[in-house]
Amino acid sequence: MTGVRWAPLVLLRRLPAVPRLLLASQLAFNVGFYLVVPFLAVHLSQDLALAGGVIGLVLGVRTFSQQGLFFLGGGLTDRFGVKPVVVVGCSIRIAGFLVLAVVESLPGVLLGVVLVGFAAALFSPAVESALADQGRQLEEAGVATRAEVFGLDAIAAKLGSVTGPVLGAVLLGVPFSVTCSVAAGVFVVVLTAHLLLLPRDLRTGTGDGEPVTAGWGHVLRNRRFLAFTACYCTYLLSYNQLYLALPVELDRATGSQGALGWVFVAAAVSVLLFQLPITTRARRAGPARALPVGFGLMSCSFLLVAVLAPVTPPDGVQALAPAVGFALLLYLGQMVAVPVAQDLVPRLAGEQRLGAHFGVLASAGGLAVLVGSTGVGALLDLAAVPQPAAAVPWLVLAALPAASAVGLWLLTRRTVAVPEPLGAP
Repeated sequence: MTGVRWAPLVLLRRLPAVPRLLLASQLAFNVGFYLVVPFLAVHLSQDLALAGGVIGLVLGVRTFSQQGLFFLGGGLTDRFGVKPVVVVGCSIRIAGFLVLAVVESLPGVLLGVVLVGFAAALFSPAVESALADQGRQLEEAGVATRAEVFGLDAIAAKLGSVTGPVLGAVLLGVPFSVTCSVAAGVFVVVLTAHLLLLPRDLRTGTGDGEPVTAGWGHVLRNRRFLAFTACYCTYLLSYNQLYLALPVELDRATGSQGALGWVFVAAAVSVLLFQLPITTRARRAGPARALPVGFGLMSCSFLLVAVLAPVTPPDGVQALAPAVGFALLLYLGQMVAVPVAQDLVPRLAGEQRLGAHFGVLASAGGLAVLVGSTGVGALLDLAAVPQPAAAVPWLVLAALPAASAVGLWLLTRRTVAVPEPLGAP
């Protein structure tokens, strides 16, 4: 009698060593990150006695040094190759966590969070572009589709984002410096693995020796990719509402945010169980269908809360229904759209200068979060209590991915062919 086989693990076993290493490093990178960052605000307020406004500044600087600089990491990856950028990124993150472990002043904290953020700006576009290139080779060889590889990437990232906070919670009773040291140790393991196992000649679809700016010029001349980026950037803004808007809804419905962790767990489990089969079906449907459907589901997640936010919540566990429905629909839309979109990026880039394209795409999403969340944050005050105006911020949020769904449909229906299923004659 054979045991139950988890589809992502079965697919992972079919992959060669390099994509396995890249996926494992994504998992470890997220474990180390979420081990510390979710608990940073607690350390700043309780241990360092910083004011709320200063804490907000520190967290904002970390976000900008990461999302805002992805384009730089992508350009450097195209210029120098994947391995040097990944190795430098891991080294900088180790340094960042060690700085946070020892400093007790605001300038020192700011230095630490800038290092932590910039490390991700180097590491993430390098790994994403490498996975895109490896996925192309695997698809040509009939091993797996590139969309399935990005589906595994989403699962690895989610496992890391769930495991990290659990370990961080276990370490809450020890000094924050110990937690940071443990996170630095995780990245020492990641760094060592890449030094030993990652091929030096791993490239991202560009020639040796060209200047970093060549990739950015290529991106800026690629009108189809820029249009795609403008539509796709609402995904990151929508996803960020799990941290901004979802707590507001839980407060409205239950009077506390005590269930927030359980909502995240339920959504994460859905990714682990359903990401790969959804990715397979979405790829077969093609970008012209999958991307509008995915962004449409994200829009529906906000519409669900918009309908129920003005209503007095029921007693008991039923009050959680809008929040749970919102998170599950948002994750479902992400599961449908994101791997297909990540597979589409290299196609729109002509399989050239992948680092620059993935870097610009991520930076555009970071800019959307910075601008959009500022406006949405002001509107969310209306959603704090049941009233007719409580629907307004949720309707605004629903309109953004809905507009992207229309834009992506118009963009992809004529310019992107529907791919055949893997193994089709």
